[in-house]
This record gives sequence, C-alpha cells and structure tokens, in this order.
Amino acid sequence: MALLIGIEEEYLVVDPRTRHVVPRAAEVLARASGTLDVDQEITRFQVEARTAPTSDLNALAADLRLTRKDVAGAARSCGLAVVASGGPVLGDVARPPLGDDTRYEQGRELYRALQDESSICALHVHVDVPDDEHAVYVANHLRPWLPSLIALAANSPFFAGRDTGYASWRVISWGRWPVSGAPPYFPSFEAYEQALEALTESGALMDRRTVFWDVRPSPRLPTVEVRVTDVPLDVGDSATLAGLVRALVVTALHDVADGDRGLPVPPEVLRAAYWRAARDGLAGDTLDLRSGALVPAPVHACRLLNHVRPALAESGDLELVKDGLGRLLRRGSGATRQLRTHATTGDLTRVVDDLIQATTA
Repeated sequence: MALLIGIEEEYLVVDPRTRHVVPRAAEVLARASGTLDVDQEITRFQVEARTAPTSDLNALAADLRLTRKDVAGAARSCGLAVVASGGPVLGDVARPPLGDDTRYEQGRELYRALQDESSICALHVHVDVPDDEHAVYVANHLRPWLPSLIALAANSPFFAGRDTGYASWRVISWGRWPVSGAPPYFPSFEAYEQALEALTESGALMDRRTVFWDVRPSPRLPTVEVRVTDVPLDVGDSATLAGLVRALVVTALHDVADGDRGLPVPPEVLRAAYWRAARDGLAGDTLDLRSGALVPAPVHACRLLNHVRPALAESGDLELVKDGLGRLLRRGSGATRQLRTHATTGDLTRVVDDLIQATTA
C-alpha cells in the first residue's frame, strides 16, 4: 500500500479591485472554517489550507481542488480573492501585520527585520515515515533533488510591485533565516539531535517548530515534511509535485533500509544549486549535484522522474505523475506564466487577475 500523504498550501488574500494584498485573512477564515481545515498563517495577508491524509494521489488532487474552490468562495463572500503565488505581486508588505498567535510576536522580537518579507507562500508535503530518525536520513537522500523541485514549482518572480529577476524570490528571501533552506547532511541521528541542541543554545530556535529546513521531521505529525517549493499556481502541478515527493521518500526509505544514508553533497555547492534554480527556474540550467554538471532544468526534472520511476510504479502513480510533469514542462511553472503575462501586458494588475483565475481553475 502507498504511504499516506497530505499537503498544506498557503494563499495570499487580495483585494480584487486594487489587486493588493490586504490583512483580512481572519475574515476569510471565519467564513471558511466551518467546512475546511484552514488556519491563520504568520501574517494577516495569508491563509493556509490542509488536505486530509490519503494514499490515493487522485483523491489528494480532488480534495485540493475542492479546498481551493471553497477558500476562494469564502474570500468572495467577503469581497476578496485568494491567489496561489509564492509572494505578493502588489501591495505594501513592509513590516506585515502578524496573526494572533503570541508566538508570532515572540518571533518578531527574536528574528526582527527577517519578518519583513514573511508574507510568502509555500507548498508543504507530508509523507508518513516510521520515526524522526528515518525522516533525517530521508532528508539526506532528498538534498540532491531539492533544486529541481524549486525550479518546477517556481512561482514568485514579482515581490511588492517589482520584478526581482528571480523565478522564485520566496526561496531567496526565506534562505536568510538562521535555520532555513536546505537541511544539513547528518551522518547519524545523534548528530542531528546535537545540532538542534546547539542551535537552541545559540538562540536561533524558539523550539523545534522553528526548525524551518526544507526537509524536516514534522514537529506535530509522524511525517517527513518537504517544504522547499513555492505554492504552485495550478492544482495539477501541486499533485504532480506531491507524487514526486512521495516517490522520493519511498526511494529514500528503500535505500536507508539497505544501510545507505545518502550522498553528502557539500552545503556550499547545494546553496549554489539552490540559487541557480531559484533564479532561472525551468527557463535555465540546474546543477546536477550527482554529476556536478549544469544541465537544462527540464532534463534534470526528467532525471528526477527516472530516479523515482520504480517507486511511482509501485504506488500506481507513474502515468499520473509522468503526464503531470509533461504538462508542467510544456506550459511552464507559475513563474513562467506570471512573467509571460507581464511581458505581454506590461501590467502587474493583469498578473494578479490571472493568478486569481488560475488558482481555482
């Protein structure tokens, strides 16, 4: 039986007249919370929606499609809209208003101006694993493939009215936090625990919930949480990425069972690969961390597919993910589509209009 999988998606709340993000997430949540698993995110610009755990990728996609439509309906009932974008295209987001959780204000005191660009939205994929130790070794195995996932899901080329020159500005912005970005390589679970103790002692962590590495043992669920990508524009892309992530986890678990704890890619090389993937997305080259060579991003995505092909066949997802990846590569990521609209119209309000429509298409 395929491993259970669930996803969390973060959306931005926008005013459909001005197309700016607005701090009215609480109103949307009040209209949606009776029927959905939704929650406040770190800023009042954002809402988060979660799917129920399932082993069926088709059911996951259907659940997500319904969830997006319901969240969008709740927003419309407030005269608002939601968009699936890695960052706010328009609006004043300096020192964003935080949610009600007292932890957010504690975080502002600890992390200070790092909070100023925290109105960013990601896709989090949860996959069941036996325990935290397995999650740490799975993270080792996923590290070489994270740049490819970044390129596939890139969906934040604009930030607060400016073209950043990056396909995923969210990845660059988020990478400035002290415990974020690619997880370190850990040769043992003991080394992981020692690192967390040292990070806590340094003051970089409030607690284990602020371990924000892109692959981590979930602090609240019996899963490995993969949180490397922008929230995709398209539901089908989210399902495709979720299928790839689960297959990566399954492949890694097989390798871990054979005593393989993963390729220890040097952190400075992985950081450079992150930068390249965030800058160019699918339009450029990705650093293949197993060979050390630059290859076109679509070629590397196909290498990823081949790497997990046995796991996809085992779960019955091969054709679904293969077709979804093919559509994504032909059409481009959310960043491709945002940039194309802007190149055609020269108008960021049109970009937001397209995001509103595509979020629930």
